Amino acid sequence: MKREVTGIFRRNQKGFGFVKEENQDDEIYIAKENTYQAMNGDEVIVKIIHDARENENAEGKIIKIIKHEKNKIVGVFEKNKNFGFVIPDDRKIGSDIYVSKKNSKKVKNKQKVVVEITKYQQGKKHMEGKIIEVLGNINQAGVDMLSLVKEYDLPYEFPEPVINEAKSIKQEVAKKDIPNRLDLREKEIFTIDGEDAKDLDDAVAVEELENGNYLLNVSIADVSYYVKEGSKLDKEAILRGTSIYMLDRVIPMLPKELSNGICSLNQQKDRFAITVLMEIDKNGQVVSSDIKKSIINVTRRMTYKEVQAILNEVNQKKDINGEELYSESEKQKLLKECKNYIEHFKRMEELARILKERRNIAGSLNLDIPESKIVLDENGVAINVKKYEMYFSNEIIEQFMLTANETVAEKFYWLEAPFIYRVHEIPDIDKVKDLNKFLWNLGYKIKITQETVHSKSFADVLERVKGKPEERVVSNLILRTLKVARYESENKGHFGIASKYYCHFTSPIRRYPDLFIHRIISYYLKSNYQLNDEEINKYNEKAKKYAETSSECEKIAQKVERDADDIKKAEFMQNKIGEEYDGIISSVTSFGIFVELENTVEGLIRFDDLGDEYFDYDEQRKILRGEKSKKTYKIGDEIKIRVKFADKISRRIDFERID
Repeated sequence: MKREVTGIFRRNQKGFGFVKEENQDDEIYIAKENTYQAMNGDEVIVKIIHDARENENAEGKIIKIIKHEKNKIVGVFEKNKNFGFVIPDDRKIGSDIYVSKKNSKKVKNKQKVVVEITKYQQGKKHMEGKIIEVLGNINQAGVDMLSLVKEYDLPYEFPEPVINEAKSIKQEVAKKDIPNRLDLREKEIFTIDGEDAKDLDDAVAVEELENGNYLLNVSIADVSYYVKEGSKLDKEAILRGTSIYMLDRVIPMLPKELSNGICSLNQQKDRFAITVLMEIDKNGQVVSSDIKKSIINVTRRMTYKEVQAILNEVNQKKDINGEELYSESEKQKLLKECKNYIEHFKRMEELARILKERRNIAGSLNLDIPESKIVLDENGVAINVKKYEMYFSNEIIEQFMLTANETVAEKFYWLEAPFIYRVHEIPDIDKVKDLNKFLWNLGYKIKITQETVHSKSFADVLERVKGKPEERVVSNLILRTLKVARYESENKGHFGIASKYYCHFTSPIRRYPDLFIHRIISYYLKSNYQLNDEEINKYNEKAKKYAETSSECEKIAQKVERDADDIKKAEFMQNKIGEEYDGIISSVTSFGIFVELENTVEGLIRFDDLGDEYFDYDEQRKILRGEKSKKTYKIGDEIKIRVKFADKISRRIDFERID
């Protein structure tokens, strides 16, 4: 290994951390005393002091900070008589920031602020800074989410020139371009989304052909028609990369004039789309396909809940929990309004089940990790946390979108076109072996053949664990073992869905790679699939660039959305101190165990709250064992807990064990 390495430092709250070199999987451990007072996210040079050994990372010492990631920090101001401190929201920063009286004149105690760093930490001296913005009191409505916006320096508002360009776009389709498109306005076609969705970018229809096959029509809003390459809207979309969803608010990639207006496939409105027409046989195989510029008019906007209620009635079933989704009067009203479409929804369900079965046989991973549904009151305060209800109607759209994405990716792969693929590579074999050590405790194993692994091996374990108490834990362990999906200009397949060709084509309102792909499709359709070498080289370079920037934007969006959930979960649990719950051990560490509750909230039980004894930590098998009691704690164990502490500012939830 090189004796000096450049990489990004990721600091733990306890002071130690790891440095990851670009394009390397293994990380270098940095002890607290060897951090050179680097902050979380800093680019640093590390000197290797111990090489990696079996089951141990290499150890290093930071010798230089090349670049600080942040010069502005969000935190809570603690006022003293002649000075104050800002306690960062991000506890990984590791140091409070000293603020002189001169630099904090009008700031009140316990206000959320943005502080600009004027001096970084040196020796035992604190960082110093000046307050540049006051966000409000810590419990003021909306301040928690605004703090996240500032912490990640998100582009919360669109620049005026971008808004003006969006407003200049007419909210009706251009009649002159209709003759050049496939006219599908007389066809039945539906959007199916969540109840609170505003940007509707996909519509679907299923017909039965004379030969017994299905014709699946997936129409996606033709955003590239309105967002021209090189325009102000386009440049802003590149910077944002993706829309970010923060519970009660969204930071969109495109202004609402487009995302909720002319680009949204609103009911009974003429809209331009790009339509993928796929003939699919009874085995779920796409036997032929075509891509067309189209004009559609959505027959009816449906929600997942409405479609599921109709299918339940047709199949004479109740919902998963044994309850009806609607009251009898509501259900009858819905059935009356949709009586002409019931056969269509039955065809959709039939085809989706065929596609899902084919995908299961191929080895697609059904990671059944429940999403959180966080309910907020009118002031944005969390009043409930529960599992997000998933219906088979969600699966219908999921299967149709996956199929469209695969079809588009395969077509343009064989065209050798400039393209952005959604890549998910085979997991690292050493990580799979480590996973097997944990799974062995639970009676499962991922099959490894000739130092490689197939997605079917993972899928088989997930199928065996289905419906068992440890299902959620095993799904989480597998998820942590898999590599992170990303965008690339080169096709490398998608391990998670067992697909050779995959892209993101179906959400151009909220993801830039989809918008770029739409633009490439439009160029190929316009030129009758005859792009010259100069154009191909130009767009190959752009594909590489936008794949990289979009992957980075996606990482930030995921962090923000996760942090928003953590804040609101902690806020909800603040009112549950002392209450008791049943949970399941989701992780075992050297400092305690994490327990996940049925409502998806996760908290930490520290050693002190496990009992008055020393615990031996088996890192290989991730098991804790009490020295006196011999009591063991392992992943998947059921456990009863009491809520001990919860704080939304630190995003921390602590539990204690109940005997």
